[in-house]
Amino acid sequence: MTKGRSTTWQERIDIVLYCLANQHDCQKAAKEHKVSYLQVYQWVKKFEDGGEDALQDGWGKKKALEELTETDLQKLEIKKMKYEMERLRAENAFLKKLQELERRRH
Repeated sequence: MTKGRSTTWQERIDIVLYCLANQHDCQKAAKEHKVSYLQVYQWVKKFEDGGEDALQDGWGKKKALEELTETDLQKLEIKKMKYEMERLRAENAFLKKLQELERRRH
């Protein structure tokens, strides 16, 4: 089995087209282009369902604030609140430890 490698959007399109031109032979496409079979299979499915744009790499891309649904906005707010609570807990624990150390010194 070939280990996957990073590919560009154009490479993914070329690999999918190669696979489709060879009767959906994902194994042959994977060997020819030195990528994993599973990755080729997934790209072909995405391509068939959504075209070339479905092969775009979406890692690390966030939706614009205007694109978020009400549920997404609520989840984001909860996430921010949890982060702030954790930060305050850490700050509180630090201050308690600092006070304890100062008491021991005196």
